[in-house]
Amino acid sequence: MLAFLGAIICIIASVHPAGTAAPAAPAADNDSAAAALLPAADKGLGALHGPAEALASAGPRVPGSPPLFSRFVCTPLSAECPAAAAGPEELLALRSAAAQLRRTALEQKERIRMDQETIRELTGKLSRCEGGLQPAAAAAAAAGLRAAPRPGTMGHPADEPPAVRELEEAVRALQDRIDRIEQELPARTNASAPTSPALTRDALHTKMEQLEEQLLSKILTLQKERQAASSDRSQQQHDIEKELNSLQNRVTELEHGPPSYNPPDAFKVTIPVQNNYMYARMKKTLPELYAFTICMWLKSKASGGLGTPFSYSVPGQANEIVLLEWGTNPLELLINDKVAQLPLSLKDKAWHHICVAWTTRDGKWAAYQDGEQRGASENLASWHAIKPQGVIILGQEQDTLGGRFDATQAFVGEITQFSIWDHMLAPAEILAMANCTSHLQGNVIQWDDQVVEVFGGAGKASFAVCEERMKA
Repeated sequence: MLAFLGAIICIIASVHPAGTAAPAAPAADNDSAAAALLPAADKGLGALHGPAEALASAGPRVPGSPPLFSRFVCTPLSAECPAAAAGPEELLALRSAAAQLRRTALEQKERIRMDQETIRELTGKLSRCEGGLQPAAAAAAAAGLRAAPRPGTMGHPADEPPAVRELEEAVRALQDRIDRIEQELPARTNASAPTSPALTRDALHTKMEQLEEQLLSKILTLQKERQAASSDRSQQQHDIEKELNSLQNRVTELEHGPPSYNPPDAFKVTIPVQNNYMYARMKKTLPELYAFTICMWLKSKASGGLGTPFSYSVPGQANEIVLLEWGTNPLELLINDKVAQLPLSLKDKAWHHICVAWTTRDGKWAAYQDGEQRGASENLASWHAIKPQGVIILGQEQDTLGGRFDATQAFVGEITQFSIWDHMLAPAEILAMANCTSHLQGNVIQWDDQVVEVFGGAGKASFAVCEERMKA
């Protein structure tokens, strides 16, 4: 190590005299070396020996005293490097020079570290300014940094190395950038503050309008879908009922063996349960009538009231013609919501032939059971004309045209030979039908298998009422 340091000192000593005007002369001691170095002290060796004035102001030196240099002593050597066996004084000088160089390197390292810390602080300050910190606080912090620079960062001596000067220039550039950002932030804040709430309100208003339009569109779509689903559901229910009826008829035919020929009117409609969905419907409707006779065979299985054997409704009037026994009330005939009580008794769960006849003239009516007239009167919907294009339902009372049935008013039992005439039949004609001596069909509605359709589980079966009565 000592040999390496000695070589460095030799190189420095050999290079320095080349820059001077006078040739280097051999010197025997430190005095002659100092005198040789004085003319060029300000140029080449200022970093090693310090300013020339330091040596000049030292005054005359006492022989044998140590050299007066500000930093460290560089002992001039001869052109040839000293041998390894140098004297103790020379070794001491070399050690001193090495120690001085080490201290200088440590000082430079410490200055560089301090400069790096300063750069990191300024970089953090720059990041906070760019992130929108308060300009006043940022300005105060930057001013504090500028007012009290760290030692070794700002205001270095002129003889600092180039690396230190470059660091100082980078720090100044960062400070300038911070100043510019601090000046721009208030202007940006003032320019954007008044318009931001207005823009936000406009954007929210536009968004709300768009959402309202989407919601309204969705509601309309759902309404259309609901209407379509309701229509489809009604159609599906109708189709299902038709399929059930056809299956039930097929099962009935199979239970009774291979079908034999029966006349079209030789069947009955069976409604086994009291509910609001089992019924039969006539495919034909009525014309405008000023008189009528309605006859049928029926067998009630209800434990209470008879229910509604038939009802005829028209648009705007659900009770155009109704035969009804509900609860504890007696059997009633309703025409255009006008009521007449009929003295008939049909609760013995046997087959009975009943007829009701009416004319608009004076509202005369008559009621027959098993061929006998049981009641008659006047003023039942006098001068009223039965409206056409209605719906005839067997087994249910209509609250609207063709629907909205009430289970408590439903008929439970069997019905056959339902017919309608457009005039009042004579008592003898009614008696002949009740005694099975005449097979008179209605001239408006006839009892025909092709005209009657059943729904909801009501059934149709082959049946001849007169044959059944003869067996009984």
